[in-house]
Amino acid sequence: MTDLDIAEVARRAGVPASTLRFYEEKGLIAATGRRGLRRQYDPGVLERLALIALGRTAGFSLDEIARMFAPDGHPRIDRRMLSAKADELDRRIRELGVLRDSLRHAAACPAPSHLECPTFRRLLDEATAPGRRVPGR
Repeated sequence: MTDLDIAEVARRAGVPASTLRFYEEKGLIAATGRRGLRRQYDPGVLERLALIALGRTAGFSLDEIARMFAPDGHPRIDRRMLSAKADELDRRIRELGVLRDSLRHAAACPAPSHLECPTFRRLLDEATAPGRRVPGR
C-alpha cells in the first residue's frame, strides 16, 4: 500500500492536520517523507492514531501514551498502567455518580431554596473542602 498524504490521514483519523503535526513534534508519529510540501505517512499510522485516541479518551497524557510505544513504533503497553487507569476511572465514575445523584436531588428538592437543602449544602461543603478534588474539575 502506498503512503498517505497528511490530508488523507487527517480525514481518515478524524483529526486536523495540525494535530498530526503536533503528534509528530511530540514523537508520537513520524512522517515517511514529503511529496512537495505535504507530509506523507505509512498507512500503519492510522492504527497508531487510533491507539492514541483511545489512550486520550481513557485519560492518559500524551507523555504516558508515548511510553506505550517501543522505539520501533510497535505498541508496548504496560498492563499495570492500564489497570491503574481503570482503577482511577472507577473512582471517577463513583464520584460522578454521587455528583449526579446530588444534582438530581437538588433539582427536585422541595426546600424553598437550594441553600436550605441539606443535600445541596453537603455538596457545597465537599466542593470547598481543602484538598478535595471536585468532580468535573
